[in-house]
Amino acid sequence: MPTLRALLATSLLLVLFSLGTVPLPSEPHLTPAASYLPRLVAAGGAPTAALLARRTSSAPYDTYRSTGPGIRKEDRFRAGSVTKTFVATVVLQLAREGRLQLSDTVDQLLPGLIRGNGNDGRRITLRALLSHTSGLYDYTADTSAHPVSATAAVRVALAHRPTSTPGRYAYSNTNYVVLGLVIRRVTGHSYATEIRHRIITPLRLTGTSLPGSRTTLPSPRGRGFTRDPADGSLRDVTELDPRTAGAAGELISTLADLNRFYAALLGGRLLPPAQLAALLNTGATHGVYGLGIYPQKLSCGIAVWGHNGHIAGSYVRTAATRDGRHTLTYRIDTDTLTDAETLEPALLDAEFCSHPTRPRNVPRPALVRS
Repeated sequence: MPTLRALLATSLLLVLFSLGTVPLPSEPHLTPAASYLPRLVAAGGAPTAALLARRTSSAPYDTYRSTGPGIRKEDRFRAGSVTKTFVATVVLQLAREGRLQLSDTVDQLLPGLIRGNGNDGRRITLRALLSHTSGLYDYTADTSAHPVSATAAVRVALAHRPTSTPGRYAYSNTNYVVLGLVIRRVTGHSYATEIRHRIITPLRLTGTSLPGSRTTLPSPRGRGFTRDPADGSLRDVTELDPRTAGAAGELISTLADLNRFYAALLGGRLLPPAQLAALLNTGATHGVYGLGIYPQKLSCGIAVWGHNGHIAGSYVRTAATRDGRHTLTYRIDTDTLTDAETLEPALLDAEFCSHPTRPRNVPRPALVRS
């Protein structure tokens, strides 16, 4: 699946559990997934890896671990496609308020925006954009183009015929760029303003921001690296123009903030039951993707929910139980993780599965690529 990294590399929760929650000791034990961190470095080729795990029931803990000094717990980093869950949450809040419907077509809200070369906004609903079933070409797959606005990104996509027919799952960053334009049309404000007003400020996500055109990361921060495919050397790509990612992936955040956000979202703090059910409905994609969030079935049979973010110099993954009471965010300071198909499921298994061995009848899940 195409990634934001391919394009960008070339162009370059207030904790919302109730006040009665049992206080968590800072480092009660070694969280199960921590033992897998060194593998991300030794086998995955990451310079440094870190994770923050939090559980609020059955032996609660809140534990941070890192393989080295390259990543600190408080560091801000680029979260890539994790942005999509924030955008989807805003759209579903607007649906709850009656300001739009998921059955609305793009052409109803943005007349004429999606038209030509086999693309037709009259046939694409907001639900299709949210679930990546619109068929729109992923503008980041065209590495000859470097759009720095949403409309420019849409033009790049429309220069290509649809990737698939509407209704078929095909991950495309174009979908969320269009949703950013929808939010502006409906509210009169940018998607960044609405995310700050509706999510970042209420949850007191003090390390989370949407940088707009700012190329630098706010402090405290580490560095981000990309690996040169020619000789394997690491190149610093900490500074980049995030406008190319836009509503599909410009978010900056921290390990703690992402855990808080997903805990609040899955715990029903941001969406009422009907909209939360819509968020988690994977029927249109046959179990692969909901609306800005996706499930991953682990070896023990349970499913965790969240998203990954893949952008130049950074890879991050947040996963949480359905009730949001057990969350894990891990990250590396590069966009390249060798053998991710094996390493990531093993790390998630270690954290969320109660059985030490994997049942033989449960296959390893495929990873969703941001």
